[in-house]
Amino acid sequence: MKNKMKTILALAMLFSAVSVTAYADNASAHKKPSKAIPSPKFYGSPTSSISSGVIVPEGASYLFTSGTVPPLLNKDGKTVYERYGDTKTQGIGILKEIEKQLKEQGLTMKDVVYLRVYLTPDAARNGTFDYTGWFDAYAQFFNTKENPIKPARSTVGVASLVNADWLIEIEAVAVYPSKDKKK
Repeated sequence: MKNKMKTILALAMLFSAVSVTAYADNASAHKKPSKAIPSPKFYGSPTSSISSGVIVPEGASYLFTSGTVPPLLNKDGKTVYERYGDTKTQGIGILKEIEKQLKEQGLTMKDVVYLRVYLTPDAARNGTFDYTGWFDAYAQFFNTKENPIKPARSTVGVASLVNADWLIEIEAVAVYPSKDKKK
C-alpha cells in the first residue's frame, strides 16, 4: 500500500510539472509576434468609409475587446441624454475607452481591423435607430487624416442592451502590427 501511495504521489507531481510547463509555454502565445509579419490588407471601395474586408496575415496576434459600453456622464441626470448622451456622444465615449484599452496593450486605433456595433432604438427620436449619430462618432476616429484606417465593420440594430440608457455598444478587433511598420 505504501509503494502504491508513493507511485501515485510521484505521478501527481510529474503531471503537475507537465501542466505548469504547458501553461508557461502557452502563456507566450499572447505576446506580440517575435518576427516581422506583413501588415493586414484592407480592401474595398476607396470612396466608402469602411473596408469591405481585411486580410490578416498568418501568424499575426489579435486583440478582441468585449462589448464596450458608454461612460456615465452624470449619475444624477434626469434623462438618458443627461446620464449618457445621445448615440453620437455615447459612441465617442466608447471609442475613447477602446482607444485607452488598445494603448494599454501597445496598440492604437490604427491597428483596429474590425468593429461590431450594436444600436438600440432611441426613444427621443421616436424609437428609431440613430445610425447617423454612430457614423458621425466613427468619422472622428477612422478614415481621417490622423488615422486613415477604415476597418471592416458591422452595425446592427438590436431591441435592447443590458442597461436601458445605453444606445450603443461596440466590440473591436485589433491586430498587432509588424515590427517594421511605422505608425
